[in-house]
Amino acid sequence: MEIIKFEKIDSTQIFAKNLKTPKPWTVILAKEQTTGKGRERNFWYSPKGGLYFSIILPKSKIEDLQTLNILAAFIVAKIIKGNFNLEPFIKLPNDVYLNGKKVCGILTENVVGKDVKFSVTGIGLNTNIDSFPKDLENLATSLKMELEKEVDNEEILRQILEGLKEQLKTISQ
Repeated sequence: MEIIKFEKIDSTQIFAKNLKTPKPWTVILAKEQTTGKGRERNFWYSPKGGLYFSIILPKSKIEDLQTLNILAAFIVAKIIKGNFNLEPFIKLPNDVYLNGKKVCGILTENVVGKDVKFSVTGIGLNTNIDSFPKDLENLATSLKMELEKEVDNEEILRQILEGLKEQLKTISQ
């Protein structure tokens, strides 16, 4: 698995979608995004401290992008609950909440030529963020704010990738 790392990038999703012939499970990872995006082109606040990445998915039998979004949300929620004993809530189709505030957003898109070339899932997980701008402080939270301690972004990334691989393998058989 190749991980392409950036200190700062406009958007891991944009970078991933512009790759010509990426290998499945290539990950684009950034410590900060300047124009992170969510569903319906909504802006995703992506300061240093969070976990922002996009994954090139292998071809699968799953045609519905919403299914891939829900699958990723389930995996993130399961990791949050299992690792930190918090009670996440999945707001379908692509958000994970803690205590009524968004902690994670997920966006899956196809890159299309004559047919679908590949799919990309982008995940923005608010991990080690201390605070949010005024307009977001009642809408967003981070694992650090909920736990009052930092979490290991690399370990969470590893667990999310393993979870996605395992689930895609299971449902694609």
